[in-house]
Amino acid sequence: MKLYGYFRSSAAYRVRIALNLKGFAVEHAPVHLLRGGGEQKSDAFRALNPQGLVPALELDDGTVLSQSLAIIEYLEAVRPFPHLIPTDPILAAKVRAVALAIACEIHPLNNLRVLSYLKGELGQTEPAVNEWYQHWVRDGLDAIETMIEADPFCFCTAPTLADICLVPQVFNARRYRVDLDRFPKVTAVDRHCAAIEAFAAAVPGLQPDAQ
Repeated sequence: MKLYGYFRSSAAYRVRIALNLKGFAVEHAPVHLLRGGGEQKSDAFRALNPQGLVPALELDDGTVLSQSLAIIEYLEAVRPFPHLIPTDPILAAKVRAVALAIACEIHPLNNLRVLSYLKGELGQTEPAVNEWYQHWVRDGLDAIETMIEADPFCFCTAPTLADICLVPQVFNARRYRVDLDRFPKVTAVDRHCAAIEAFAAAVPGLQPDAQ
């Protein structure tokens, strides 16, 4: 398998964690989101993923999967253990709710193309864009802080899809200097995950394309 991604992409970060937890060997194919106006916009990459977004996972038979949560659901289906989504239907729904709150509510408002549009086409200043980012992260994490159990992970005694989505979001929050003191459960989960090799090996600074 080949994973097309960018070291700081939180969506690609999620997939790296899942691949590590499942024990998949994968070739990394960096797609630089800033170089030359963004390699993800090239015709070559759009032939793989028409959305022009990372990550994309190319399977051994040439099939290409896109969207991080869909990719992780595929990994869960073909290699069920360890479970990233609990078998209990209520717990599974809670795990997916946190994952979707991050991937569909927080992240889309703060990804690179949105921030670039705010600074470029809409002419917003760097401080204004940073405040936009911080506002929506705080707003989202306020809800997640009440949703998760943190004992010691979001819901279970082992990492799930919720933890896989939360850790990259916390990484980006720190990068944009969001005050996380108000989120003790969120930061506790992040600390527990950091001690697991599958999470530690996926951090942006350790990736082949890290700058």
